[in-house]
Amino acid sequence: MVGLIKKIFKTSSLKIAICVILTVLALFFLDPPFLRYIELKTYDIRMVYRGERVIGPETAVVAIDEKSVTELGRWPWSRAVMAELVRALKAQGVRTIGFDIVFSEPEEDHSLKTLDDISAALNKSASANHAMLELLRKKKRELDTDATFASAIADAANVTLGYLFHFSPAEVAHLKEEDISAGADSIAGSRYGVIQYKRPPEPATLFEARAPLANLEELSSKAENSGFFNAFPDKDGTIRWSPLVIKFRDSYYSSLSVSLLMQYLDWPDTRLFLDTFGVAGIRIGNSLIPTDHTGRMLINYLGPDGVIPHYSAVDVIKGRIPPGTLKDRIVIVGATAIGIYDLRVTPYSPVSAGVNIHATVIDNILRQSFIVRSFAASLLDVLAIISLGLLAGFFVPRLRAVPALLFIMLLTLSFLLVNFLVFSRLNVWLSLVYPMASFLFAYMGITVHKFFTEEKEKKKIRSAFQYYLTSSVINEMLKDPTKLKLGGQKKDLTVLFSDIRGFTSVAEVMSPEELVQLLNEYLTAMTDLVFKYDGLLDKYMGDAIMAVYGAPLDQPDHALRACKTSLEMLFSLDVLREKWRQEGRPDLDIGIGINSGDMVVGNMGSQMRFDYTVMGDRVNLGSRLEGLNKVYGTRIILSEYTRDVVADQLVLRELDSVRVKGKAIPVKIYELLGTQREMTDSLRDFISRFEEGLASYRDCRWDEASRLFEEALKIRSADAPSRLYLERIEKLKIEPPPQGWDGVFTMESK
Repeated sequence: MVGLIKKIFKTSSLKIAICVILTVLALFFLDPPFLRYIELKTYDIRMVYRGERVIGPETAVVAIDEKSVTELGRWPWSRAVMAELVRALKAQGVRTIGFDIVFSEPEEDHSLKTLDDISAALNKSASANHAMLELLRKKKRELDTDATFASAIADAANVTLGYLFHFSPAEVAHLKEEDISAGADSIAGSRYGVIQYKRPPEPATLFEARAPLANLEELSSKAENSGFFNAFPDKDGTIRWSPLVIKFRDSYYSSLSVSLLMQYLDWPDTRLFLDTFGVAGIRIGNSLIPTDHTGRMLINYLGPDGVIPHYSAVDVIKGRIPPGTLKDRIVIVGATAIGIYDLRVTPYSPVSAGVNIHATVIDNILRQSFIVRSFAASLLDVLAIISLGLLAGFFVPRLRAVPALLFIMLLTLSFLLVNFLVFSRLNVWLSLVYPMASFLFAYMGITVHKFFTEEKEKKKIRSAFQYYLTSSVINEMLKDPTKLKLGGQKKDLTVLFSDIRGFTSVAEVMSPEELVQLLNEYLTAMTDLVFKYDGLLDKYMGDAIMAVYGAPLDQPDHALRACKTSLEMLFSLDVLREKWRQEGRPDLDIGIGINSGDMVVGNMGSQMRFDYTVMGDRVNLGSRLEGLNKVYGTRIILSEYTRDVVADQLVLRELDSVRVKGKAIPVKIYELLGTQREMTDSLRDFISRFEEGLASYRDCRWDEASRLFEEALKIRSADAPSRLYLERIEKLKIEPPPQGWDGVFTMESK
C-alpha cells in the first residue's frame, strides 16, 4: 500500500496537481483583488438565484418618494413638515422611528430673520408697544420650525436620529475642536455601554472616525437615541457588509440599525466583544450578531427593493394609511425619490436606496438570519482546494481526452450544486473561485502536459505552420514531420506579392488606432483568400503580403491558384473600398506581382528558431513585378513564366518587356484581366488593339502605334498602359532610341 502511494505521488500528473494546489492555496491566503472581485460576483449570483426571503412584520420604510415630493414640494422639506410626519407616525402607534437623514444645519427662514430685526428695532425704542413685542415673540415661536420639529420628537419619545462620521482629513480640516467635542456630546447616546475585552484590539482593525456630522443639538437632545449610517462598499462598489461599530476617540458607537433595535427591544443589555483581532461579535439581549474583525455584518438581502414594505410619507401625513397599519413597528424614514437618495449598489440592483439596507439589517438580526463567513468556512475552503485538486490529479491522466473532459464537467456541476445548497439552505458562504481554480487548473495543467509529451512532433508542426497555412494543409503536414528539418529543396513554385499603393500617405492622415483597425481588416480579408486556395502565407511586410503556392504540399496548378487568389483579392478589396467610403475612411488600392519557376523552399534559420520560406531569383522577380504596377497603372502583373502555364485559362495582355535592376536578361510581363468566362468581344478587341500597338511601338512605327493605342483608349478610356505608351512615343519622337533598340524597358530602381 505504501509503495502504491509512493508510485502515485511520483507521477508527473500528480506533481502538477500538487503544484497547482499549492499555488491556489497561496492565492487563497493572499486573496488578490482580481480573484476577490470574481468571488464577490459569484456571491452576488448565488444570492440572487437563491430567491427572495419574506421580511418579518416588525420593520417598514416610510419613503420620501416621488409622490411625496410632488405633493409636498421639493426636498429638503421644512422641519415643520417633518414634525407633522413624526406626529402622524406616533398617531399610527409606531414603536420606534428612525431617520436615515441628518439634520445638521438649522433651517433658514427669511421671515424669522425679519421678525428678529423688527424685535431688535422695537427693543431699542422707549415707546415700544409691549403687546406688539409679545405678538412678535409668538410669531417667532410659530416660525421656528427647528423648535417645532424638536417638540414633535420630544412628544413622540421614540425617535432615533441618524448621523454620519467623517473619516478623511480633508472633511474635518475646517472644524474646530469645540465643534468636534459638541458633536461627540450630541451622539453620546449611541455609544456601546458595555464592552468586554479579551485583549485590546489593534487600531488598524477597526473603522476609526475623525469627527461626527451630528444633528442639531436642539434635535438630538430630544431624541431617544442616535446611530450612524455610514456605508463601506467593497472594491467593486457593491454594499455587502453593514458596519455595526465605529471607533471615535476612545469610544465605540453603534449603527442606526443597532440603535433602533436597542430602543425597539426596550433597551436590553447590549455588549460589544473585542479582542486582539478586532470585533469578536455584538450581543443585543439574547441575540448574538456575528461580525468580521472590523465590526461589519454580512447583509442577508431579502430580495429586490419591493420585498420591504414602503409607505409614502405624504400618505402617512395626510392620514391615507389605515389606522394601525404601522402599529408597534420599527419605521425608518428615508429618501427613495430619484435624485435625492443615497444610491447604493446591492447584489440585486445597481440602484437601491440606503434606507432599504437598514431595514434588511434589522430584519436579519431579529430573525437571526445571518450569512456566515467564519474561520470554519475558511478551513472547509482549504479542504476543498486540496481534495478537488487531488481528484483531478488522480483521474484525469488515467482517462482519455473526452472522458476526462466529461469528468471535469461533472465535478464542476457537482461542486457548484453543493456550494449553492450550502449557501441557500445553511446561509454559509464557502469560496467558489479557489476550489474551482484548483481542479480546473490541475486539469488544464495535466492536459497540457499530456499534449506536450504524447504529441510533441505534431505540436511542433502546428506551432511552426499554424499562422501561415490553412488547417487542411497542416493536417497533411502532420503525416510527414520530417518536412520540419532544417534545409531546403528546389521546387517549381509560384510566388505572389501584394502591396498597398500610397500607404505612407494614408498613414499620415489617420490615428494609430484607426490605421491598425483598417490594416487588420484588409490583411484579414486578403489572408483568408490566400488560405482559400491553400497558399502558404510566407510573411507580412508592413502592409505587404508574400504568399507561396506549391509548397509545402505539391500543387500542380500552383500558378493558377495564385492568379485566382489575386483576382479575388481585387474583388474583395473593391467591396472593402465601398464600405470604407461609406464610413469616411481613406480609399486604398493594391498592386500584385506573380512569378513562377524554380525556387528554393524549406526551413531557413537555426535549430532554435527558423522560418519556412522561399528564396531565389524568381522570388525577387515576383517582388519587382509587384512594384511595376506603379509604373504601368495596373493592378496585377504576371511574368512570362507564369503566363506560359495559365494562358489558356485566363485573360491576359502583354504589357512590356522589362529588364529589372541587377539583371541583364529582359522578361516579358503581362497584365491579368480576368478569367476566360469574363472574355467579351469588346475586351478581345481592346487586347488586340493594344498588343498590335505594342508591336508597332517595338518596330519604332510611332504613328501607327499611337493610332492603335488611341483606338484602345476609345474602348477603355481609363487604360493607364495605353496612355503611358502614348507619352513614351511623344518622347521617343523627340529623342529617338539608338540603333538596335530592342524595345525593352529598363527598371532603374527596385
